[in-house]
Amino acid sequence: MTSVLKLAVIGGDGTGPEVTAEGMKVLRAVAKKEGFSVEATELDLGGERYLKTGEILPDSELEALRGFHSILLGAIGHPDVAPGILERGLLLKLRFVFDQYINLRPVKLFPGVETPLKNKTTEDIDFVVIRENTEDMYGGVGGFMHKGTPLEVATQTAIYTRAGCERWLRWSFEFTRKRNKRKQLTLVGKTNVLTYGHDLIWRTFQDVAKEYPDITTDYNHVDACCMWMIKNPEYYDVIATTNMFGDIITDLAGILQGGMGVAAGGNINPEPGGVSMFEPMGGSAPKYTGKNIINPIATISAVAMLLENAGYQSAADRVTKAIMHVTGTKMKSQSAGKMGYSTTEIGDIVCDSL
Repeated sequence: MTSVLKLAVIGGDGTGPEVTAEGMKVLRAVAKKEGFSVEATELDLGGERYLKTGEILPDSELEALRGFHSILLGAIGHPDVAPGILERGLLLKLRFVFDQYINLRPVKLFPGVETPLKNKTTEDIDFVVIRENTEDMYGGVGGFMHKGTPLEVATQTAIYTRAGCERWLRWSFEFTRKRNKRKQLTLVGKTNVLTYGHDLIWRTFQDVAKEYPDITTDYNHVDACCMWMIKNPEYYDVIATTNMFGDIITDLAGILQGGMGVAAGGNINPEPGGVSMFEPMGGSAPKYTGKNIINPIATISAVAMLLENAGYQSAADRVTKAIMHVTGTKMKSQSAGKMGYSTTEIGDIVCDSL
């Protein structure tokens, strides 16, 4: 932790710049209260720039990002850009170039937020998903043969390495110990079908577990996890899972905690000097752009995660408590246009609650 928090800000597409502005508003307010300063550099990246210039992530911007500890991202996704172009050219490129091998997704039901699960409370829905973030299907290994013909063949290969599995799982054990709640780490995979890659993950999990006798270990097949997450979410403390499965079950988890308007996540490089990126889980929501009705709570939660990762624990706790106060006593709903306040007003109320 330093007296100056330096970060890059990528507002991105659609409502991304709107929610990012509220996140930065809260960040500057808590910094003033906690006695540190914020230096933010905004980068123009996303669909609009791509449509104008054909650039997605130029080398100059990529090099500039190396100089920051943290990136705050609004949203990426433009209706006039084909799916996959921005995702692979910007989001995945950032994850891979900066080796952000941990995807951290807290799943916590805030006070006053509705969940579709009957009779489940804030005490029941409070777990964390740690997703491996740089291997599996997302490595881009594969290709076509005879593309566009009746004989076409397409391959997409999942890649798992011992080193990649071990660093992600070791970080998960350390996180479970630090979280210090039930100290239970559940590995989620599909060892009965994916008998090579997931066998490697399972054996690595068992080996690393020997170094953490204070942590209770467990295993779920991913389909069973989806069932139990709905039936008994209170069972989970920390889940460690693969890139593909993590991508899927964290959306399910997001609905349990009230929807994408409140769900935040981090793409983390835990190594010294690593660059990490924090973002709301919702998309760019282009239909709401410019209407000042989108929910900024997820982005403000991402700011709390950014602060914690950067070493500003007191500030992070203050932001989280303010969010819980606002969701529990001020907001009528977490849905866009139904919050009882505008986007900018929610940001102001959270600042007042710090």
